[in-house]
Amino acid sequence: MRRRVISSAKRKVITKQLLPRLTIWSDANFSGRRLVFRGNLGVRNLVEFNFNDVLSSFSFVGNANITLVLFADANYQGNRRVFRGPFDVSFLSGFNDVTSSFVMSRRRLTTQQINRIQNRGSAPDNFAEVFKRRR
Repeated sequence: MRRRVISSAKRKVITKQLLPRLTIWSDANFSGRRLVFRGNLGVRNLVEFNFNDVLSSFSFVGNANITLVLFADANYQGNRRVFRGPFDVSFLSGFNDVTSSFVMSRRRLTTQQINRIQNRGSAPDNFAEVFKRRR
């Protein structure tokens, strides 16, 4: 049996295609402070990044099934905005400077799954999750 070897350069490309990447900016038109996140991830509180109620624009890159859910309050609470598939939003109209937490997924999250995240106050079991940093 022959083994197929994938070079590290090719492996990086494959990984990047599977994992969603979220870049958020503090100002409209993809300007100001910037943070980048990758993978199935939940961030309970953007205070940990000094980015609470600051998000104004973002770029969400990945396959057609990726999902991003922005929440107005910490721990995935409050009003929410759901984005499915890749998106570039130059100004987050109606939700500008509101986001306090988010969940991003490489697969499509149903409304029922999003409701469960909000009811539990935690990301799905197989997601990485950012908690409060130790000081």
